[in-house]
Amino acid sequence: MGKKAAGKKVPAAPLGVKKEKTQKNSLFEKRTRNFRIGGDVQPKRDLTRFVKWPKYIRLQRQKRILLQRLKVPPTIAQFSHTLDKNQFATLARLLKKLQPETSAQKKERLQAAAGKKQEKSDKKLPVLKYGINHVTQLIENKEAKLVVIAHDVDPVEIVCWLPALCRKMDVPYCIVKGKSRLGQLVHKKTASCLAVVNTENADKKELETLAESMKAQFNENTSVNRKWGGGIMGVKSMHVTVARERMLEAERAKKQGLVN
Repeated sequence: MGKKAAGKKVPAAPLGVKKEKTQKNSLFEKRTRNFRIGGDVQPKRDLTRFVKWPKYIRLQRQKRILLQRLKVPPTIAQFSHTLDKNQFATLARLLKKLQPETSAQKKERLQAAAGKKQEKSDKKLPVLKYGINHVTQLIENKEAKLVVIAHDVDPVEIVCWLPALCRKMDVPYCIVKGKSRLGQLVHKKTASCLAVVNTENADKKELETLAESMKAQFNENTSVNRKWGGGIMGVKSMHVTVARERMLEAERAKKQGLVN
């Protein structure tokens, strides 16, 4: 009997009796987040793929991809070769010295000249020249010492022939990023191209050095103005072509092994 009694299970506690809960420190208590409606704030997610962007942004992105994929003729592809950051900083330092006067400065100068009788001088002030027609005339007359062209002129037909004219007339030219940056130099919103005709005597050596380096980099560099652009496929397409080439190489190796 004693053995049977020892093997019996102890009956469960009655429902009325409550178990004593051990008190936990609320500072270290686990609080699981609830992201259902009315619950915790949702975590930040990258919603780029779920956003319907404005049409002009979509067109910009599609155009950029198309220009990468399609074959671009050398006349247009040459505008992707631009000056780097350090070269542009050196060029901008010189161009800022040749900035034309603003309308307010011109008004002040004319008012000062009206009060005093000044002798007229035929000497031209060293100032940046802008405007596609004016710059073209200066290149054709071989008056321009250096021509600066923007890379993002739209439509590109406005300036795509300008590098060829500079090479023909043996005028140094360079292509820089940003028509807006060129526009700032002449107090305009944008400028398609600028031309340097003359400078102060102190800056003549700097202009000659810049003109020589630009001539070597753009005028005489055939890889810039004769190279086709584009033809860059996407990551997936590149992986597919690599895999296809590997399969073809394996087949060739097998055939050569059978022949031998």
